[in-house]
Amino acid sequence: MRNSLLVALALLALPTVAAERKFDFGELRENQTSPGFRSAVTGQGKPGDWKIILDDVPPLLPPLTPQAAAVTKRAVLAQLAQDPTDEHFPLLIFEDEIFGDFTLTTRFKTVRGLTEQMAGIAFRIQNETNYYVVRASSLGNTFRFYKVLNGERGPLAGPETPVPSGVWQDLTIECKGNQVRCLLNGKELITVEDKANPLTSGKIGFWTKSDSVSYFADTKIVYTPREPPAQTMLREFAKTYPRLLDLKIYVPGKEPQTPRLVASKDPKAPDRPGGRAEADVLGKGAIYYGKDKGSVSVTMPLRDRNGDCIAAVRVVMKSFPGQTEQNAVARALPIVKAMQERIQSLQDLVE
Repeated sequence: MRNSLLVALALLALPTVAAERKFDFGELRENQTSPGFRSAVTGQGKPGDWKIILDDVPPLLPPLTPQAAAVTKRAVLAQLAQDPTDEHFPLLIFEDEIFGDFTLTTRFKTVRGLTEQMAGIAFRIQNETNYYVVRASSLGNTFRFYKVLNGERGPLAGPETPVPSGVWQDLTIECKGNQVRCLLNGKELITVEDKANPLTSGKIGFWTKSDSVSYFADTKIVYTPREPPAQTMLREFAKTYPRLLDLKIYVPGKEPQTPRLVASKDPKAPDRPGGRAEADVLGKGAIYYGKDKGSVSVTMPLRDRNGDCIAAVRVVMKSFPGQTEQNAVARALPIVKAMQERIQSLQDLVE
């Protein structure tokens, strides 16, 4: 299949650290809402009704024999609301990650709609009113790209082309810097370069318009992982304090007792969640002291501009004769204070 070839070529073009994420709706029950996503809307009206449904979907690979089934019943993502408002753009935004450069492939099918029959992907999403979008229209037979800036649609780019309703089709989006390439059914139809205040990173989401009922399946994104700002800052501090044995930053995780590691002196270290000490630092603002053979550790709160604890910093140092908890904290405190001077909020660490 052409999309498989495109993804393979994209993997070769991206750095060796490229990562891949698949959105497997088959793991969900019918009528569920996909976890990790947030329903939103641009323009007027209410957010869409995004649910998992079953539909007949052709296989990704060609059948091995003529007797093989042409379609199989599979779980797909559907936008089911039918609000005929013209300036109504339902979004389902993936909240768990921000993407910079990437290649995204998906399949879509426009199903019905009297006012519109559109399906698309929004990307580099900053919020509901600032993002890029690529969409296909079955009523208009168009394939378009445009930028939404402060809720206003920018110039359209893209051709008129048949987009039959009720037929599964392939969409590919490739983003590199300020350049965007879009392919429909393996054919490159849009190439644009945003020279005026380009969106360099953001979230991705599924998109429709007005009363469009549209389905999505087999969505995959191959991307260059973004380094969290916390890791960039920590690398600088590791150079400033070369004698440190280790330095880690934890932020709140999805579960209260599982702080998430976002930066480490050794970026290749396993991404293990924090333990009780880090959880107590985040929850209570406590300071923890630990002692091991030849080393001591201090875990203390990192606070935002309002004085609220937003992260736990673990500093590991060599011990010396007469080492006490008091002087260990005194050694770690200037490091944490210097970090606090660099940040104002949790977003300064993770986005």
